[in-house]
Amino acid sequence: MAVSPAKENILKRIRQALSNPVPLPFAQSEGTSSVFPPASDDLGILFAQEFTALQGKFAFCIGEDDMRKQVQQLIAEKEWTRIYCDTEPWKDSFSNTISLATCDASITGCEFLVARTGTMVMSAAQQSGRTVSVYAPVHICIAYTSQLVYDIKDALQSVKDKYNGNIPSLVTFATGPSRTADIEKTLVTGVHGPKEVYCFLVEA
Repeated sequence: MAVSPAKENILKRIRQALSNPVPLPFAQSEGTSSVFPPASDDLGILFAQEFTALQGKFAFCIGEDDMRKQVQQLIAEKEWTRIYCDTEPWKDSFSNTISLATCDASITGCEFLVARTGTMVMSAAQQSGRTVSVYAPVHICIAYTSQLVYDIKDALQSVKDKYNGNIPSLVTFATGPSRTADIEKTLVTGVHGPKEVYCFLVEA
């Protein structure tokens, strides 16, 4: 079968390119190392800085009792009367409604906290499931210092290790309150999820 001049010209150029390959711009990098420098601050401090910069509200707790006291104080100050929480061991302490649709705030845990981006990592494998962290107008996340990781890739690897390679069907990365600028490029919070997000970080 005859090859057209145009096709032959293309093949010739491909052969020339393969015989004179362009050197890789970063020959020593195989994509396995982070492009971000290591954390210079404590991961808890870094997370708090990034989380609050994105309109999240952060509180550090020295233990379980301190956390419960601070969460109850927040609920009282905000005059929230309907709190949804189906996560042990906090359900008995905080929950007073079984209706997620009509609650004032929801309380969940998380899988991990990403310090570099101020991100909370949640999954469908948690007791709270897929909807609790996004359906309520206010989301309160309770986390522990042992759940802090530096970067997103560290969180993904930690999720994989935690579930022995069986990654949950949904892994969510939540970074501050829901916000959008779709309408006339004006930033609006709470359109596609909670308008307020709190993180209580417990020393562990």
